Amino acid sequence: MKKVKTALSVLTMAIGFAATGISVSVSAAEPTLSKADFEKAQLHYFQRCAGCHGVLRKGATGKNLEPKNTLKKGQKRLEKIISYGTEGGMNNFDDIFSKNEISNLATFIQMTPPVPPEMSIEQMRSHTKEYVALKDYPTKPMHGLNWKNFFVVIERDAGTAAIIDGDTKKIITHIDTGYAVHVIKGTEHHKVDHAKDVGRFWYTIGRDGKVNKIDLWQTPEKMLVAETKMAYDARDIAVSGDGKYVIAGGYWPAHFVIMDAETLNPLKVISTRGVNTKGEFINEARVAAIYTTPNEPTFMVAVKELGQMWQVDYRDIENLTITQIDSTEFLHDGFFDPTGRYFQIAANASNKMVIVDSQTRKLEAMIDVESLPHPGPGANWNDKECGPVGGTTHLGTGLVSVWGNDPIGHPDKAWKLCYEVETDGAGAFIRTHENSQFVWADQLKHPEPEIQQSVQVFDKDTHEIVKTIRVTTEPGKAALHMEFNKGGTEVWVSVWNRKDAKNPTGEIVVYDAKTLKEIKRIKGLTTPTGKFNVYNRMNHKT
Repeated sequence: MKKVKTALSVLTMAIGFAATGISVSVSAAEPTLSKADFEKAQLHYFQRCAGCHGVLRKGATGKNLEPKNTLKKGQKRLEKIISYGTEGGMNNFDDIFSKNEISNLATFIQMTPPVPPEMSIEQMRSHTKEYVALKDYPTKPMHGLNWKNFFVVIERDAGTAAIIDGDTKKIITHIDTGYAVHVIKGTEHHKVDHAKDVGRFWYTIGRDGKVNKIDLWQTPEKMLVAETKMAYDARDIAVSGDGKYVIAGGYWPAHFVIMDAETLNPLKVISTRGVNTKGEFINEARVAAIYTTPNEPTFMVAVKELGQMWQVDYRDIENLTITQIDSTEFLHDGFFDPTGRYFQIAANASNKMVIVDSQTRKLEAMIDVESLPHPGPGANWNDKECGPVGGTTHLGTGLVSVWGNDPIGHPDKAWKLCYEVETDGAGAFIRTHENSQFVWADQLKHPEPEIQQSVQVFDKDTHEIVKTIRVTTEPGKAALHMEFNKGGTEVWVSVWNRKDAKNPTGEIVVYDAKTLKEIKRIKGLTTPTGKFNVYNRMNHKT
């Protein structure tokens, strides 16, 4: 065996790793890269690949990419997969990376993956900053705008979040957040606990583990009020029903952190490493979805690789009560049913939707669906035959699966497939509104531009696709993530400028929710992806 040194300046920038360098063992049979090419490929892997394949490349939503598997495929085959993607759910990257970057990335994943460092609570606290003192928070909105119809928009590759006025369609401000915000959540109405000024405060979590607190009552230049960092790589965040705590989950290190919601000071760190449902110890047991249960004083924490939901009681954080609920691998993203009792979460690799009862804190059901379910924020609506239903798109196939989710009123239909709708391509997000006749599904994961740039809309009663909407025709751009406005009269769709990711050439296209006709294009956005309407999210509108 021989040793090669790899400095970590790239990970210092991308994930916050120590810049002291680490030693990586490389087999003589493995290919090699120069130090500069290695660092750049490592950055590209973190930015675009680690989310699905894991930092240690053991796989989850994506396949295992350890050298034992990648060396068998070889350089040319790997380059082709990275370039053109697959119909099984992987995007093409030929419109983002150069041929040389693709070649280096293909080489990198044939080399032994470096193991990142851990992060202590002292390190987290060293990143905690206050931009506006608590004593200086306003007691009423300072801008005179309809803040409950604001949209909080992720500008992924710009490292910013945009605040857009849903009434005027004007961009109010761009807020510095950190690399690749994945989710933004605010305080919500709760059945048991009651937060002050529900919907006012919003919290971001980025793929660099950075957390930001946003105050929508402030004037635009003061909306960012605090920040911290709880991991090197993270995906989800939630606020307790009483508004006292914020919880965020790490992809690396594998842990979740409970913070003071006012100051963002980290208070408690819990490792999620453990034994999965097969009895195997998992070091990279990542936290995927995190939600506050609407009816209970608890958080729902999805430990992806363990195949477990952890229901965490936040009433006494010094003596946490955690119920570990076994289901199946790999838990990813989910949403609650309309009653707020049942959490519906995708187990990607098992091709199942897992249902957890937050009241009994037990597994309720598992529903067989198609390849790699991914509901995003999810969608609930009423069906003429099955009653209340939920639905998901799939990363691996062009299909929407719909199941009954009302065990009280429709017990014979509950947790069973009601129907399926075929779409042209695999998608990542599905959305509807109680005032809309239609369900919207994107097709982000299909490699063909025409399909990737289109969303499809189907009727709740006929189950037929009524319109395919080509949101953009510009090369290097994709259509994704739908969100309704406060009244359910408009649907907002993001145009993600994947190729031109450094410039504000992305946009949000607004459609009439009834006629499905385009109303307006909101320009001046850099890589807009997810967006969240304040009123809908604070009132659990799915």
